[in-house]
Amino acid sequence: MENRGTPPFAGEPPGSGEKPEPLSAGFTVMTGKNHTFNTDTILLADFSMPRPGETCADFGTGCGVIPLLWCARSAPRRVYAVELQEDACRLARRSVRLSGLENQIEIIREDIKTLRQNRPLPLGLDLIACNPPYKPDGTGVPSAREGQRIARHEVACSFADISAAAAAFLRWGGRFFCCLRPERLCDAMATLRAAGLEPKRLRFVQQRGDKPPFLFLLQANRGGRPGMTVNPALLIESERGGWSEEMLKIYGDYKEGRE
Repeated sequence: MENRGTPPFAGEPPGSGEKPEPLSAGFTVMTGKNHTFNTDTILLADFSMPRPGETCADFGTGCGVIPLLWCARSAPRRVYAVELQEDACRLARRSVRLSGLENQIEIIREDIKTLRQNRPLPLGLDLIACNPPYKPDGTGVPSAREGQRIARHEVACSFADISAAAAAFLRWGGRFFCCLRPERLCDAMATLRAAGLEPKRLRFVQQRGDKPPFLFLLQANRGGRPGMTVNPALLIESERGGWSEEMLKIYGDYKEGRE
């Protein structure tokens, strides 16, 4: 992601490799060497946008981009941002302070695998999102840095762990949102259904109309009835080249730093 300027810092100066990234007017996220974000994160934030007044959680929040975008573009009552790694939590806390959202977003350092036992956030949430590790442990090229390895590979938790935790904290009818690579679609749906989360809405993401999908966005409801809607594919580029109209809309005022 490109940096579009440097706002004043709240409190301490940034650490090595850290920099502010403006997301929207008045909303800034701090990124670092091990904790950044990409287009997938912004797409998931848009796909999972909460309704005003809802209580939500973001599992594996990293530097806090999804909660910030939710608050920038909607009006959730409360957002619990769960993250295992302390350096990511530190970035997320600074992001919340920079954006003046201390009363709306709470950063919780916790292992997703122990959420059900420790209960650091309330039960009965309306919505949970997670941008999970895309690769099962032992597959793909391992990342050299631990933070990137945890974010990209299922070394700290599996998709089954995430699904079970989401089902435990959602209210009946509550919504879970995730994104993964298409090769994991069948396993993801089976895992969600086994946890009591029924897949309800699916959308594939393609670079262009003539390219195969590289990502899917999925909504599953706790206790939902069988039956799923497949939305039209989301195209990143237009036929003329450059960003598609929908992508420009999703990026919102952040697009000024992407063009």
